[in-house]
Amino acid sequence: MAKLETSITINSPIEQVFAFAADLANNAKWQTGVIAAEVTSPGPVGVGTKYKYDAEIMGRKLETTGELTAYDPPRITAWKATSGPFPMSGSTTFESVPGGTRVVDGMEAEPGGFFKLAEPLLIMQMRGQMEKDMKKLKELLEAA
Repeated sequence: MAKLETSITINSPIEQVFAFAADLANNAKWQTGVIAAEVTSPGPVGVGTKYKYDAEIMGRKLETTGELTAYDPPRITAWKATSGPFPMSGSTTFESVPGGTRVVDGMEAEPGGFFKLAEPLLIMQMRGQMEKDMKKLKELLEAA
């Protein structure tokens, strides 16, 4: 099981950071490889909300579906994949700090199949991608 975590401080209020980062429709704007992301269940977003991601990982186009396992604005959003290339889950926490918001993004994954063979490369790529994504999130929110 691979566990990854990265964090960044964004010079924007916690409510603004959470609203943007927790909105699945924005994920393609700041997450590498995400082609599209959308809520697929009716009603307000909360624990149990279902979603779908279309992404490209290591040159492969993949669809992942999942559901939110925690949703407590503006503090945390967490998810788990219910289908996709391999089991994975993660969370993003938000904390008010002087001058902005500290965002901590974490993920656990159990690569299998093709991805199991390439696990060391995949983990290294995912770690770099998460750090790059957090910098992009910061850039987008601080420019607003």
